[in-house]
Amino acid sequence: MVAPASQSPNAPAGTPILDVRDLQTYFPIRRGFLQRVVGHHKAVDGVSFTIAPGETLGLVGESGCGKTTVGRTILALQPATGGQVLFEGKDVFRQDAASLRRMRRDMQIIFQDPGGSLNPRMRVGRIVGEPLEVHGMAEGEELRERVEALLERCGLWRAAADRYPHEFSGGQRQRIGIARALALQPKLIVCDEPTSALDVSVQSEILNLLADLQDEFGLSYLFISHGMAVIHHICDRIAVMKDGKIVEEGTRDAVIGSPTHAYTKRLLLAVPECDPRVDAEKRASRQRMLAEEIER
Repeated sequence: MVAPASQSPNAPAGTPILDVRDLQTYFPIRRGFLQRVVGHHKAVDGVSFTIAPGETLGLVGESGCGKTTVGRTILALQPATGGQVLFEGKDVFRQDAASLRRMRRDMQIIFQDPGGSLNPRMRVGRIVGEPLEVHGMAEGEELRERVEALLERCGLWRAAADRYPHEFSGGQRQRIGIARALALQPKLIVCDEPTSALDVSVQSEILNLLADLQDEFGLSYLFISHGMAVIHHICDRIAVMKDGKIVEEGTRDAVIGSPTHAYTKRLLLAVPECDPRVDAEKRASRQRMLAEEIER
């Protein structure tokens, strides 16, 4: 069905699969009758990080901090104002149209809204199979078999290919989106808050599916989320983003266990404690400690 991802033979050993350097994405602010540009909104302002093959980097922050813009700019879905994005050592922004199209086979995205990202007029089989057709990777019976195998691997049934998106629940629609992202056998997937629109019980199913697919196919993830609990569950490293900048970065245990930035501590304060083994007194003590550190 889908072969495990492997690093490009042209990339030097130890090369990150993704290397983002001083990324900037500004949006013009227009005013007046003639809509003159009077300034710029710096949605992404000097963001840098790397992702190793098979690694998951969590990009976390509140809504509006620029996380989604980072993901879209990396895939060249949004023009960059400055900086570099190197995918297996190749500059994404310096590729011609044909080269960028080939590169996008290895770079896919799972969108936040599982319903809005699927064409309601297309059957599921066509939605999942369209990338394979566009890139000339399969057709006819082979295409049908690959689509059905993808749906089955993502927790759906083969006959789902003949149905429309509105006939599925939110979690099932997200599984369709994951199958579509997996169709081209990518090496890197940008997960743009793939669980935020889902019920809590369904969120865990989708996170477990993504973790299983990563182990099976050697995928690398840029996992974008505003929830520290979700990030803690699936990520190897965490980058905390605020106002277009990364304010803290490190391993999962370091960032969550010993945060150094006040904004990271605020995000952790917002995470509800659901472990019944942690009594109320310990929870209150932890919150008081974090609150005192923030006030300093």
